[in-house]
Amino acid sequence: MRSEALTPLEYLDQLPEERKAAMVHFRNIIVANLPTGFEEGMGYGMLGYFVPHTLYPGGYHCNPTLPLPFLNLASQKNFIALYHMGLYADAELINWFIEAYPKHTTAKLDMGKSCIRFKNMETIPWELITELLTKITPDHWISLYEKAFRKG
Repeated sequence: MRSEALTPLEYLDQLPEERKAAMVHFRNIIVANLPTGFEEGMGYGMLGYFVPHTLYPGGYHCNPTLPLPFLNLASQKNFIALYHMGLYADAELINWFIEAYPKHTTAKLDMGKSCIRFKNMETIPWELITELLTKITPDHWISLYEKAFRKG
């Protein structure tokens, strides 16, 4: 569900009540725990967290006018989705996350390449998500990105 909201607060204000508390909690955890240098905004109709052009002037290879995306958070029709590009680009990180996940929740991990889907708001592993957010700095992300996505 792509939002036309122009700011993160506008996005959150437009959410249905049954999702709002979890999404606000997610945003608060992200803002409090992402390493310094990432910026918040809107990206692809979702809450977006990215490396700004001031730190990475080349921007996103698909559209260099956009800052380098790192993390997105969205309230989809049947779940909350956390899109963490570091999981997609770093085998060690994804292996850590998959191994740690069952230690933090009874819910089955529902995951795509970079997307973690949370269908039950009561079983979101907040402590694990908080730790995940601290694991990649903007400089580390730029290095991973250039190795994984900037061929030649």
